[in-house]
Amino acid sequence: MKVLIAGYGRMGRLIEQTLFEAGDTVPVRIDTAEVAAKESDVLPSSRLGTLDKVADVIMDFSNPSLTDELIDYAKRTGTPFLSGTTNMTGDQHRAFAALGAEMPVIWASNYSFGINLFTHILPEITKALQGWDIEVTETHHNKKVDAPSGTAKTLADAIDPDRDYKRVYGREGNCGARTEKEIGMHSLRGGTVVGEHKVDYFGTDEVFEITHKMGSRQILVNGAITAARRLIAKASGCYTMEDILFG
Repeated sequence: MKVLIAGYGRMGRLIEQTLFEAGDTVPVRIDTAEVAAKESDVLPSSRLGTLDKVADVIMDFSNPSLTDELIDYAKRTGTPFLSGTTNMTGDQHRAFAALGAEMPVIWASNYSFGINLFTHILPEITKALQGWDIEVTETHHNKKVDAPSGTAKTLADAIDPDRDYKRVYGREGNCGARTEKEIGMHSLRGGTVVGEHKVDYFGTDEVFEITHKMGSRQILVNGAITAARRLIAKASGCYTMEDILFG
């Protein structure tokens, strides 16, 4: 498999290393102009406008500042596109999904197998525990800049896909009693925690909780590469990890 890597940070480098170990190749690395100026083998995203199709798939773990150019490149070259970029705008998500009319694409906030099993079973747990209070807690290292994590948002969407519940982001002061139709969202930051996500269901005199802990980013890389291999064999469409793993 030939892969165009977008975003040459920790995830991009680990993806590259894992691909090389499997015998795959990385003909092009793309990042911002600032990163490209420091890395001789990385092209600035502005070069995408003149770049021909060079890979079987784009694997993007950069940031939304590169998204528009990557979408334009994928559309022009017909390159399947896997993205793990979080904090894209609504317009960017819609433009990304529209690519599915012409090629296979997939976006996920988290590519680990465990997290995707988590989201797969949450609707059934929520259905079984109707009326219970629900809280989502995520913990990450002290360098993470966004909160709550994209994965926490994905878990909340799995619990409440129709957005019937109000998301409450932390609580402070005299905020009143908890309502029935809310999901508490809480973010912890500290140390070197790679990622931990927990959903608590509170009933009368009992608590049910389910937790996923990441030991390293390698599990995200392994899941993303598996998804990329399966994606390039699929027909045009906008896929989810649910489709890839359980479809």
